[in-house]
Amino acid sequence: MKENSILDKEFKDLVLFVKQDILKTRFEVQENANIELIKLYFRIGKIVSENTKYGNKFLQDFSTSLKLEFPDSTGFSTRNLSRMKKFYEKYKDLSNLPPAVAKLPWTHNCILLEKVKDDNIRNWYAEKCIENGWAKTVLDHQIDLQLYERQAIAEKLTNFENKLPAIQSELARDVIKDPYIFELEGIKEEAIEKDIENAMMEKIKNVLLELGKGFSFVGNQYKVSTENNDYYIDMLFYHLDLRCYIVVELKNTEFKPDYIGQLSFYVTAVDETLRKEQDSQTIGLLLCKGKDKLSVEWALKSTNTPIGVTSYEVRNELPQEILDKLPTEEDINKHIDIHYEQDNEM
Repeated sequence: MKENSILDKEFKDLVLFVKQDILKTRFEVQENANIELIKLYFRIGKIVSENTKYGNKFLQDFSTSLKLEFPDSTGFSTRNLSRMKKFYEKYKDLSNLPPAVAKLPWTHNCILLEKVKDDNIRNWYAEKCIENGWAKTVLDHQIDLQLYERQAIAEKLTNFENKLPAIQSELARDVIKDPYIFELEGIKEEAIEKDIENAMMEKIKNVLLELGKGFSFVGNQYKVSTENNDYYIDMLFYHLDLRCYIVVELKNTEFKPDYIGQLSFYVTAVDETLRKEQDSQTIGLLLCKGKDKLSVEWALKSTNTPIGVTSYEVRNELPQEILDKLPTEEDINKHIDIHYEQDNEM
């Protein structure tokens, strides 16, 4: 029986290996096809740019001729040819094309060219698209919400640099935003913390999108117990890239120094009850309606617990077409289970 069990495992491992190889190959084929299409549009854009002296008539005749030659293709409208021209004039040479831009679908590149004027910021969004697998609607929405300003260049108040290993500290700072923008339905400005938290749990897909790649929801009002007392954590997440738990406390008030002590206690509780050998140090994230920079800095110096303090806003709900592009809670939990299984096998 034991021999059969070993053979069954070897067979399953073999099937899994081939499955992963097939999926990887499919992805590479699709990616290469997309890169070649982007290069084609670049070359067409060069032709259009070099013939602008003939005015709109050239563009219209060129579009009509290409449509006649390729009746099954939909990419040769005058509007799209104008976009190709703009794309060529932005980069001028294929060697100037950032790798992430070349990998993006054409519609994503059109959004970036139209809405982001700065080259460095445009490349940052392109890289985030590849990293997170954003659909074009999600990319468009993230630009509208000024994700770059909130994540890449925002002044982030944490003590990670002094409390975490260098690699984890840098990554932890990168995943934090200020402010967070939670798009929830029916929440008013004066809503109490419990109402906001309940709305966040009902719209967990919105929350996970805003928190960013890697966050997996563990629970809300998560109970941790001592011999005589029960305590309840507002929200508990596990971060797949950081490989650690993240304790989130939500406050519908301005920052107060005593919030740090409470959050530090919860972080310690998670370390003592949930953290496994393969997990990194648990991190605390305090979300407040507002904060005084100096008060936060002093409070963070008073604790040995790695904590970040940021503000948040509540707005109306996400459009349905964006929600449809997001993974379900079940999908994310399957992903975290796979990571744990891989760690245990090692």
